[in-house]
Amino acid sequence: MTAPGADIVATGSGSGDGRPGPPDVHVVVVAYGDPDALARCLASLRGAYPVVVVDNSSSPATRAVSDDAGATYVDPGENLGFAAAVNRGLAAVPLPHADVLLLNPDAVIEPAAVEHLRRALHAGPTVACAAPAQRRPGSDRPSPVTWPFPTAGAAWVEAVGLGRTLRGWGYVIASVLLVRGTALVDVGGLDEGFFLYAEEADWERRATRRGWTVAYCPEACAQHEGAATDPDPARREVRFHAGVETYVRKWHGPARWQSYRLATMLTALRRAVVARGGRRRASLRLAGLYAAGPRRTAARRGVVPARPHHVPALPAGDAP
Repeated sequence: MTAPGADIVATGSGSGDGRPGPPDVHVVVVAYGDPDALARCLASLRGAYPVVVVDNSSSPATRAVSDDAGATYVDPGENLGFAAAVNRGLAAVPLPHADVLLLNPDAVIEPAAVEHLRRALHAGPTVACAAPAQRRPGSDRPSPVTWPFPTAGAAWVEAVGLGRTLRGWGYVIASVLLVRGTALVDVGGLDEGFFLYAEEADWERRATRRGWTVAYCPEACAQHEGAATDPDPARREVRFHAGVETYVRKWHGPARWQSYRLATMLTALRRAVVARGGRRRASLRLAGLYAAGPRRTAARRGVVPARPHHVPALPAGDAP
């Protein structure tokens, strides 16, 4: 069997003894506010890799941090959301001759961990992307990185109280994710129909359908604060579930989405029955969100723009 993307040739800087090495790593950071977090993020890389910062907030402070770090600064002039901003950043990367580290501005990762990811990514010819373990600052407890693809069937297993029987995972989150350059050219960019959340699930689903695989590399570890670019938890919740709705509708159709929606409502109500205090209120809020419809709620609140699905091709350029 031919490996996916086998007709796309990538070249790296080599091992120093004449043998070709893996492609170089370029970093793409999508920023929105919080220049202090971005400064910590860029400092953790220690100048080891070229960096592109796409600033969805068009902030002079963010530009100053980017310039101080020697990064390429891109101001799209509007909040593109994550997927479209990543695609804008990828346009500045010499694909497929570089692998791309997608890095949230509230995450930090040392070059040694990036090199662990690099080895995991090139451990086999079909690995499309590799994610490290993650922890919150000041915590030794690992954060969830691997997740199953959302399906109506799995939602119903949760609804009847058998969620613990579910095993396996399908995708890894993109807050810190090293992506193979040849896979990006083969699969295409992120789908710009996603504003925030679930775009990595969609990309990895497309990649695995084309024969690529996804790797989790616990030997590498990053710190990720989480939610630093959006301090409003209610807005984050609506945006997250709007992204899930977009994913389920795209891959499973409107009927399966309605099934997923009902199952999620029932799960939330079941949990509300046994929960108390803040957890009970959160479960009831989630049930209400799914009763109203996450995307409809997001549109009414003006927190997620309506956009058609669009996957830009990423042309292979000449080697630098």
